[in-house]
Amino acid sequence: MTDYGRPLSFGLSLDPAAGSLDRTRRLARLAEAHGLEHLAVQDHPYQPGHLDSWTLISHLAAATERISFFTDVADLQLRPPTMLAKAAASLSVLTDGRIHLGVGGGAFPEAIASMGGLPRRGEQMVAFTEESLGIMRRALAGGTVRLQSPHHSVTGYRAGPVPPKPVELWLGAQKRKMLTVTGRSADGWISPLNIYVPPHEVPSRQEIIDAAATAAGRTPESIRRIYNVIGVIGSAQGGQGLVGDVRRWVDALTEWSVLLGFDTFVFWPVTDPENQLALFASEVVPAVREAVDAARNGR
Repeated sequence: MTDYGRPLSFGLSLDPAAGSLDRTRRLARLAEAHGLEHLAVQDHPYQPGHLDSWTLISHLAAATERISFFTDVADLQLRPPTMLAKAAASLSVLTDGRIHLGVGGGAFPEAIASMGGLPRRGEQMVAFTEESLGIMRRALAGGTVRLQSPHHSVTGYRAGPVPPKPVELWLGAQKRKMLTVTGRSADGWISPLNIYVPPHEVPSRQEIIDAAATAAGRTPESIRRIYNVIGVIGSAQGGQGLVGDVRRWVDALTEWSVLLGFDTFVFWPVTDPENQLALFASEVVPAVREAVDAARNGR
């Protein structure tokens, strides 16, 4: 059993497709009205039909008042860490702290190269990512940032503004070396979709994060754990991911919290997103909160 005891939170993944903008705006407002905590936007700028994630988040932040946003996840090889920290700090100021940063090393080297980025791989990508986390953390705190390494040349960036609330750095990771970086250097782990990292594969990954955190003098409980959950609430012929009625979803998310250690669930509806959001927020979320609370209190 791996329950880190962190408060639960829930979010919705938004489609960055330019052709879906009206629906995306509507879903953002509905998610806030339903009381969800997060809106997540994937970052694949090399997709010609996708809007830039930061531009879309800025647009949606102006149309909402309470709900927070994060990139799920921003491609560090296309977004230099000093500029990414500047963008996050700026938007945090403009939204009174409703911004977090989900980042990743970049999963598609050829696509990164097609946009003029340097497609790092393997050890080089891992080292680049960990250094990027350090640069962003220092930049978000304000002051002067310097780093000379084979991966970065930051010669004295005077960082600011300082966000009104901490901008947490959550790392998208799947393999051992990046999971180790998560434990050492990130504020949270963003797991890939449940169809890519299925529940039975989660414990071994949590163990890697926990061991790295402990070795770095951190407590595993200090690290947020985010699960991207694709599926359908209800019946769906051939539906992918988690498919079943409300009870099936409540049981699954409760188990994934108290047994697998996740504290944040981001819903990726496969179909009919407005009705699926309503079911998720009004029936699944409160029941999961109640069930996890009961499990934690031995009821």
